[in-house]
Amino acid sequence: MKKMKRGSYLLAEKTNSTRLQAFLAHCGVASRRASEKLILDGRVSVNGTTVTELGVKVSKTDIVLVDGKQVRPEIEKRYILMNKPAGYVCSQSDEQGRPVAVDLLKSAFSERLYNVGRLDMFSTGAIIFTNDGDFAAKISHPSAEIEKEYIVESSLPLPRSLAERFRKGVRVDGVFYKAKDAQELNSHKMKVVLLEGKNREIRKVFDDAGVAIRSLERVRIGTLQLGALKVGEFRELSDFEVSSLLNICKSKGEKSW
Repeated sequence: MKKMKRGSYLLAEKTNSTRLQAFLAHCGVASRRASEKLILDGRVSVNGTTVTELGVKVSKTDIVLVDGKQVRPEIEKRYILMNKPAGYVCSQSDEQGRPVAVDLLKSAFSERLYNVGRLDMFSTGAIIFTNDGDFAAKISHPSAEIEKEYIVESSLPLPRSLAERFRKGVRVDGVFYKAKDAQELNSHKMKVVLLEGKNREIRKVFDDAGVAIRSLERVRIGTLQLGALKVGEFRELSDFEVSSLLNICKSKGEKSW
């Protein structure tokens, strides 16, 4: 399969066209950001030509393949909240053969879904899946500042200063971590609220304090409460719940993509 060179393909001049990464997001392949990586990795072709640069546009008549399989825009949008079990990774597939959380949805949904944000393999709790790339981009953008609330249980008693230190900010290995809120619930349990949520942030802060985590559960994403949803269960979001999340983004000044 040929690779596309700059200027050799004139899809961008077509009318009613859309950027390739946005098209992939509308097809339920991945979020726009993740779709950009698929393009840069050479896993996407348009009309038989491999695309390796961003900026290309496509129209409805173009044939777009990802890893050799044709993709088309999803007609029905899905928004799903899952209580992710421990032991599952948040990705479309895993090179190490570990179970992926999205596979738990395959018996109920035919659409190609992907997770918005992540939970590490050993954490449980609330995570959203969708095939709506615009929705995923808006609620995952840092400027949206959507709160994520966690309940953390430790194996040994918590240091009495840990919650206060986390609220003020902690630097670990050159990276600054700061919770929007952290409250000790009892000697072995803490509530933590994050906005941005850097990679494994809570685990790194607790590890730096010498605290072993027994369990880490995300119980809330913005206005979405995990509620009575049991581990491994999932449900579709209502229109009101979807709108509530998007309204948070608008209130924080997030612009339309």
